[in-house]
Amino acid sequence: MPLDVLLRGVWRLKPWLLLGTLLLWLAGGALILSWPRAFTAQAIIAPAETTGLATSTLISASALSPGSLLDTRPSGNFAVYLAALRSTEAAAMLARDTRLLDALRDRRADGPAGSVRETLGLRLEADMDDVGGWLERSLAVTQSLASVTWTLEVSLADRDLARDILTRLHAFAEAKVRTDLLELVARRVKVLEARLSTERDIYLRTPIFELLAQHQRAAMVLAADEAVAARLVSGPSVELKPSVPNRPLLLAMLLVVAPMACLFLGACLVLLRGGKR
Repeated sequence: MPLDVLLRGVWRLKPWLLLGTLLLWLAGGALILSWPRAFTAQAIIAPAETTGLATSTLISASALSPGSLLDTRPSGNFAVYLAALRSTEAAAMLARDTRLLDALRDRRADGPAGSVRETLGLRLEADMDDVGGWLERSLAVTQSLASVTWTLEVSLADRDLARDILTRLHAFAEAKVRTDLLELVARRVKVLEARLSTERDIYLRTPIFELLAQHQRAAMVLAADEAVAARLVSGPSVELKPSVPNRPLLLAMLLVVAPMACLFLGACLVLLRGGKR
């Protein structure tokens, strides 16, 4: 179809396109304004391995070789820390020690969707799967492009609960890494001591003593160091006003997207009518 014919066909539909744009603006604006607001809790962390007195450098026999400048993936204890933040154990801890289950239930029962669920007899109570799904969706872990720091963010309608969840998640992941390392060191020390009690060859006993001393040093450092995986640069804090969702941005996008969508649908309708002829 020639472009001038297409434009004339779209121009003939302008009353309907204007009406459709107005309806989209009203419906989208009502949806955006009725969307529940949430507070964002934020914490800034840094991998403990980035400092010269990091646990990994103190318990290793030699200094760790630096990674590639182009490889920005987390590694070492910090990678285990990030994985533990979204683990099943973290979700179970939140369900047990916080009011997250009640908050998820209240959010599910709130608004028009809650009324529909109640009318249809759908489940309103939250369970462990809901907590795990919420944690996977709502916990944002963002790496800074200008430094080695990372940002943790959690959004919830309850301001105090958002900060409490972020504080507990950091403490849980840090304790998880520390506990795993201490258990590993304890098992190795036990095996080395058992081997020393039976080994009579002095040439084998000397390196075993060195390994035992290294692991005993590791146990001492783990017990003394406060940050094993992630060091808090800025503790969990919550904004004073809710910022999620960003209503001004969404309304501005709606002002642009609604006319474009109506023009596209009008052009498709003109093309379909022209094809039938």
